[in-house]
Amino acid sequence: MKDLKERAIRGGLARVFAQVVFFVLRIGALIVLARLLDPKDFGLVGMVTAFTGVLNLFRDFGLSTATVQRVSVTDEQLSTLFWINVLAGVILGLSLSGAAPIISNFYHEPRLFWVTIVLAAGFLFNAAGVQHSALLQRQMRFTALAMIQIISLVVSTVLGIGIAAGGFGYWALVVMSVTLPLVSTIGFWLTTRWIPRMPRQQVGVFPLMRFGGAVTLNSLIVYFAYNLDKILLGRFWGAEALGIYGRSYQIINLPTENLNSAVGEVAFAALSRVQDDPGRLRSYFLKGYSLVLALTVPITLAVALFPHDLVAVILGAKWSDAAPILRLLAPTILIFALINPLGWLLFATVRIGRSLKIALVLAPLVTLGYALGLSHGPKGVAFAFSAVMILWAVPHIAWGVHGTVVSLRDIRTAVTRPLLSGVVAAVLAYGMQFYYGPSLSPLLRLTLGGTVLLAAYVGMLLYVMGQKAFYVDLIRGLRRRPAVESTTMIPA
Repeated sequence: MKDLKERAIRGGLARVFAQVVFFVLRIGALIVLARLLDPKDFGLVGMVTAFTGVLNLFRDFGLSTATVQRVSVTDEQLSTLFWINVLAGVILGLSLSGAAPIISNFYHEPRLFWVTIVLAAGFLFNAAGVQHSALLQRQMRFTALAMIQIISLVVSTVLGIGIAAGGFGYWALVVMSVTLPLVSTIGFWLTTRWIPRMPRQQVGVFPLMRFGGAVTLNSLIVYFAYNLDKILLGRFWGAEALGIYGRSYQIINLPTENLNSAVGEVAFAALSRVQDDPGRLRSYFLKGYSLVLALTVPITLAVALFPHDLVAVILGAKWSDAAPILRLLAPTILIFALINPLGWLLFATVRIGRSLKIALVLAPLVTLGYALGLSHGPKGVAFAFSAVMILWAVPHIAWGVHGTVVSLRDIRTAVTRPLLSGVVAAVLAYGMQFYYGPSLSPLLRLTLGGTVLLAAYVGMLLYVMGQKAFYVDLIRGLRRRPAVESTTMIPA
């Protein structure tokens, strides 16, 4: 178990480093592409990706999660799951291609026909790498995963920027979306060196498929809840409104997606290995939860305090309408950090039914919020979404941890320290910007405010709130040399 802890720490820090690189690359790509493309270009592609995202949930069928969660899995089972994923990818790609005329007519936009056809190819590329990626995650080879994903993002970003610079408009975004899974899948195959066998019957995949089906249904409901806003804005307010809202949402989603992916992959793999040990299960979860919160609080505050400067630096002057939307959406960064990690705990302990019930309650609440805010455009939708998520956070947490090894008191303790540190840091950063900011450029104001915010937050968290020992333990875990990662096809 000590080796598992050290591998989890090293894997977690490797993933955090990779996600920092992802964040920088994506922000860099956004800075460049926002100046090469118009809001309508982003809006056009966003109209289709709202639908492709739904179908992407079925590409996986939750089988990668099932592969990681199981205590043991055979090569025959893994091979059968691979072919199920590939078959699903082919069916979904053909289905999306067939739906191209419908999507084009729904938005009254003929250009979406070929955009949809090209994006359909991504389903097969993604499906072919699902089990290989899950195998790396199961073996806790997170450094290899990180390198593959960084290389894939670099290749797709460079290609996309080149196409945009060549004057091909929204096709730059389309090519980026298809190239990323293609390069990633090639990397997964080369790294694992695992060749799937032909599928066989009676290899015990039905329990895995039941678990995966429940995960998929849960993801489908949550995806619908979090993406209906974009479908409605695109339909009733047009490509430009969706483009502005979509870029704001992308900036908001970057820390959520990156941190949850970085810490979540490692935490879920580790929690699944100790699911029968309540003490370690609680300890591992709270460490991962605390880390996500500590990293999320300053990001949330920076977006809430400096939205105009962020938009000016990242997107440019023509995107100024995105700033108020960014501020309205800022609270959701913290809310997602509070509620998303509960999925690690529920999935690892096979409480998927509870997660599904939570999703079934959340979806109509969010949908009602969209309906109330839609008449006021992107700002109304952003305000409604944030309001619903803020009101829902505490009931979600209480329901999620009920009857588990984690208590509400544990959650409160984990939340209090970073929040108090953040409040003090925010006051200092805002005061500094208020007195010195008006005479500075957006970049300098953002640099000044961000530096003060981060320095004050780190000082408060480590020394005033007594969290120094926690991070020293993380660093020591990184410096220890763990046992060599297993290269066996089927990890324990």
